Amino acid sequence: MPQLYDSIGENYVDYRRPDPRIAATITKALGEARSVVNIGAGAGSYEPADRTVIAAEPSATMILQRAADAAPVICASAMELPFRQNAFDATLAIFTVHHWPDRMRGLSEMRRVAKRAVILTWEPSTSASWLTRDYFPEILTYDRTLFPLASEFYGRVFEQIEIVPIPIPRDCTDGFLEAYWSRPEAYFDAGVRRAISAFARISDVEAGLARLQRDLDDGTWARRNAHLLELAELDLGYRLVIARC
Repeated sequence: MPQLYDSIGENYVDYRRPDPRIAATITKALGEARSVVNIGAGAGSYEPADRTVIAAEPSATMILQRAADAAPVICASAMELPFRQNAFDATLAIFTVHHWPDRMRGLSEMRRVAKRAVILTWEPSTSASWLTRDYFPEILTYDRTLFPLASEFYGRVFEQIEIVPIPIPRDCTDGFLEAYWSRPEAYFDAGVRRAISAFARISDVEAGLARLQRDLDDGTWARRNAHLLELAELDLGYRLVIARC
């Protein structure tokens, strides 16, 4: 979906830095795969450095933010990958499938070019955090249509799937939607919000921010969520799908 990230993707790498704990889980899921194609690769988050990687990304804005030593990248859509059948040991898709205009076609392409797929996604139907429950419920309403249950959705394409919960550390370095669950003040940063695609779909962000500011100021947020501040990590519905074709 290049139109979206060409407009919101500027300075993306300043806020979306791969978290090493999540990276370790992804690397483990890739198993013994020596060649990987990263689809919807963006700026290159979570691309393993210990194997051969090719990145496929449709947004020029995101491609320009890839590091000089990042994997080679081609401008290509998940809907039509320019690779032969079984060209890779594994495919990788990090927080991207929900942006694809034809998700079934894109997943079929993943299945075509490799025998293993590793997909990082979200199941909002399994959780309602303080962020979406109290301040931005429209995100949850919309994203439940974009993120179906992983077992049901990905099972329609892949023959065998494993679903691995990804608990989010309280100091997560990758600034996706729920990454700041223990740091509510972060959402007042416009750069943080620009790096989260869900905020681009909200017509009135300021109303939710005003409620959050009020609740932080008068102690309401702390009273509701004090138990969270004792946790080192939290399951917020993020899932790693490991599929075998």
